[in-house]
Amino acid sequence: MRFVIIGAGRVGLRTARVLKGEGHEVALVERDRDRIDRARDAGFEVVEGDGAREETLEAAGIDKSDALGALTGDLNVNFAACSIAKHHGLRTVLRVDEDYREEVYQKYANEVDEVVYPERLGAIGAKNALLGGSVRAIADIAQHLQVVLMTVSEESPMQGYTIDEVALPANARILAFGKADEPMGLPMPDHSLEEGDRIAVLADFSVLDEVRQLVVGEKLSASTGGA
Repeated sequence: MRFVIIGAGRVGLRTARVLKGEGHEVALVERDRDRIDRARDAGFEVVEGDGAREETLEAAGIDKSDALGALTGDLNVNFAACSIAKHHGLRTVLRVDEDYREEVYQKYANEVDEVVYPERLGAIGAKNALLGGSVRAIADIAQHLQVVLMTVSEESPMQGYTIDEVALPANARILAFGKADEPMGLPMPDHSLEEGDRIAVLADFSVLDEVRQLVVGEKLSASTGGA
């Protein structure tokens, strides 16, 4: 998948690193020269300009992207970027800082796909919001190791199989299991996977796509708006 991130500050750059580390394409939009240099030194594609302007977003490739994350500290810039991206058919994620009132949050929540408080959620939360779908990152354990929560879909090739029969890649293992609408607990060998069930998986980034195809039945790289 391809993402456009508005803002190469702490939140934007961290989110971009997480996405890039999982094999996604990321373009950053930034005005500050120091942040631009830092992001480019880290190997990112950076478009210099105002993220609230359509021509800047077009230069960043929104017409070939799946989602836009407006993650600057300026709500007006963020909302303008999301409005433009929504017009181009992208999934939109709007950053709102903690000091905004609840009524402000509710106002903007109706206009974008998701609103995030990065100070509360961190980069993983922003990344999950961008991806959406049935795979949610819970924690980054190491540079290439992550815990993800997956929901079994009707397309899953593993429906009806037991935990013991699910042959995950060598660099992945199931940590927890929960039937739909029930608390998660330790996975038992005879638990069977059905639509709506959830499993927490510890996996290397390199095998996340394979695990997803087994459990969810979709490719991580597919530009469907899912995660």
